[in-house]
Formats: sequence, structure tokens, C-alpha cells
Amino acid sequence: MPKMKKRDLAILKDFTILYLEDNENLLKHTQEILGDFFKKVCGVKSSKEAWKVLEKEKVDVIISDILLKDENGIDFLNALKSQNIDKPIILTTAHTDTKYFLDAIKLKVENYIVKPINIQELLDTLHDIVLPITQQKEIEKNSFVIKTISAISDSKQVEVIKYIISNLDKNNHLVASYSDIMNEISISKPTLIKLFKELLEKHILIKIAHKTYLFNTEAL
Repeated sequence: MPKMKKRDLAILKDFTILYLEDNENLLKHTQEILGDFFKKVCGVKSSKEAWKVLEKEKVDVIISDILLKDENGIDFLNALKSQNIDKPIILTTAHTDTKYFLDAIKLKVENYIVKPINIQELLDTLHDIVLPITQQKEIEKNSFVIKTISAISDSKQVEVIKYIISNLDKNNHLVASYSDIMNEISISKPTLIKLFKELLEKHILIKIAHKTYLFNTEAL
């Protein structure tokens, strides 16, 4: 059986987690571990504290225990839905009562993790939740680049921008010569050189070696 591709947990660093758990030791332990991967982990022991966090923070994912002291995590999640707060949710519990699974299905939670929590399973689940969000941000960013340049360029130049974006490696590097691009796109060399000059002047492209450019997303 082929090995599953290891997840790139580095993408978690741009996200904020709300973690609701009434066991103080477990809350502290798990929060410390997640803190190494996420931008921020807001740990709380009650739904009252959770609501305060949601009022102040831009939370991306919610992790909640089901059985809390004097309350029920399912009720908290139902309250979220009633307030039209639509966040990806992971439920944790030490119990395996079928009713909880049915409630979780109704709430359309992303996953249901039985305690003791397997940290790797939790991290993998969180990765799979935020990956589509990250990909959508990349699509929107690329679309923004295309729309921006199309407003000041002709259609052939927009084709070149699309070529650049689709040929970036994982480090946002483009390795291509003018001839490589002209073999793919019917565009004159002077027009192509002019476009690259504009991108270099705006620091959208940074030349780092012969035929090698860095696509600088911070310049967007």
C-alpha cells in the first residue's frame, strides 16, 4: 500500500483556533501544542468565555468538548448556528453515545474525535479543514493580480500573467526564458520585455538568477 503524502502543517500558521475544554490540564496541554502551529489558540473553559472570544477575535476553526461542566457543547454549537456563525467545527468527547454522533451529523461538524486526543489526528484534521481556505485565498489573490494587470494591459499580457502564475513552483519561483514563454504564447518580444520590466519595477517579480524570478506576493 502506498504511503499517504505527509501534510504540510506550515499552512496552519495563518489561522486562529477557539478551543473549548473544561478540563484545565487538558486545555493547557493541548493549547500549548497547538500554539506551536497556529497564529493564535484561544483556550476557554465555558461557552460564556467562548462567546467573549468570538466577539473580539477572528476565529477560523472551533474545537469543542461535548460534555462541559454544567452545560453541553452541542447546545453551544446550536447557538452558533442560530446566530449564523458558520465556522468549521471539531467535536471532542470521552463518550461514544450514538446520540452525540447523530447530533454531530445534524450540525455538519467536520470531525468527531474521541478522547484521549491523538494530537497527530487533530493536526491532520485541522490541516484538512484549513487547506481549502488557503487554496481559495490563493485563487482570489491570483485573480486579483490578473484583474489588476488586465486593467492596464492588453489581452496578450494577461495571458503571460496567467502563464507565470501557473508555472510557479512551491517557493513561488518562475524559471523561464522569454523564448520559453513565446513558445507558449503568441506575443512579440518587445511587448514581453515591456511587461516583465513593469512587473520588476512594481516588485511583483524579483530576478534572483538567470531566467529565474521570485513572484513576490507581498507586493500585491
